[in-house]
Amino acid sequence: MQTLPLLKKHAAVLKEYGISPQELSNARLVRFSCGETFIRQGMPLTQLYFVASGKAKVCGASAGGRDLILCYYISKGMIGDVELMTGQREAASTVVAITDFLCIGVPIEPNAARLRTNLLFMNRVGEGLAQKLLQSSQNYLFDALHPAKERLCLYILQNAQDGVFSEPLTNTAGSVGVSYRHLLRLLSALCGEGVLRRRGHGFQIIDAEALLQLSPG
Repeated sequence: MQTLPLLKKHAAVLKEYGISPQELSNARLVRFSCGETFIRQGMPLTQLYFVASGKAKVCGASAGGRDLILCYYISKGMIGDVELMTGQREAASTVVAITDFLCIGVPIEPNAARLRTNLLFMNRVGEGLAQKLLQSSQNYLFDALHPAKERLCLYILQNAQDGVFSEPLTNTAGSVGVSYRHLLRLLSALCGEGVLRRRGHGFQIIDAEALLQLSPG
């Protein structure tokens, strides 16, 4: 994590929520590197994050400890709204930066009371939570209706960087919802079809068009 000056141009992100840096206590700009886990499920959450740029993956752990994508990839909006509105102080999910991820961090404790009395802010939070609920329902149907190979192909497309997919396979298996052994079989099949090629600790995308065609939607 890197802390950066909060410039005037970033005020536009907060303005969408009816707030400004001047009325917030200790708001700051933070940058997370690609692959960095900056929120962990079950750990204390002390900040709200307003996304300025980049992309992150939101996921949660099942009872068995496997990582499962709960609802969405985020490239705009707010992180921490669920915890703010429920009053819980432990993170409900894990958030991992997929690209360099820039956002405005706002400490919850000194700002929560002021934010709760801001009608525009509360309306925007409500809209965001409704969108996340809808996306979560859609993802549930997606997992139920599409076979593992299609889910894997889409997951590779969403998480590859510069044409290379290098996410840890244990995480991948949990996120796609398959066993580790079955994941290896699926990856081997994609390599055999000329879609992927093993490259060091990851897989290079050889035929992006074929991968896209194999993905649902």
